[in-house]
Amino acid sequence: MRILLIEDDTLIGDGLKIGLEKLGFTVDWFTDGLDGQEALYQAPYEAVILDLGLPGRDGLSILKHWRNSRRNEPVLILTARGDVDQRIAGLNSGADDYLGKPFSLLEVQARLNALIRRQTGQLSPQIFYRGVSFDPQTKKVCKDGKEVTLAPRETALLELLLHNKNKVLSKETIENKIYSWDDDVQSNAVEVHVHHLRKKLGRDIVKTINKIGYIMEDV
Repeated sequence: MRILLIEDDTLIGDGLKIGLEKLGFTVDWFTDGLDGQEALYQAPYEAVILDLGLPGRDGLSILKHWRNSRRNEPVLILTARGDVDQRIAGLNSGADDYLGKPFSLLEVQARLNALIRRQTGQLSPQIFYRGVSFDPQTKKVCKDGKEVTLAPRETALLELLLHNKNKVLSKETIENKIYSWDDDVQSNAVEVHVHHLRKKLGRDIVKTINKIGYIMEDV
């Protein structure tokens, strides 16, 4: 899942980027408000982590701009601990959730997963498909009750397809969802990941739609 992070505190931003990437997210990090605001229009993000005190343009102004432009990506705002007025202002401006500083990385992960689950209409914390179960919080994958080890990109692809069941995703869409701008993407990367998923989870786990893309289809 690709996340947009806008945070000017380098210690917090670096910790979030590294930590979330270790947990399986793809993260694009911006420290300037205006740059972060425009980034939302340049890539498909599942959610945004937005600090309020930013150089260039403050977080509340960015959030109001997005909502006035009919952008509905889930936004988790970061506020100073105990600053109730900031939290209220953020929620009234269109934020979906807030988190006070300092915070736990696992709580950020849990809140992001909840926002993404709500956005995609997924009610259960776990996702099931053709004998496969996936837990977005732990990234644990099981096939017919037995745990299966996937590489990080394979896990990211599985999660993406599970969140978009019955939707055909093009190769370009998949690349944009599971890779950041900093990644060096091989031309056949998606095909390789799909091949590995089929090998580990069954040949029918992902269906290829010729010259269009890939789908996990309920039949």
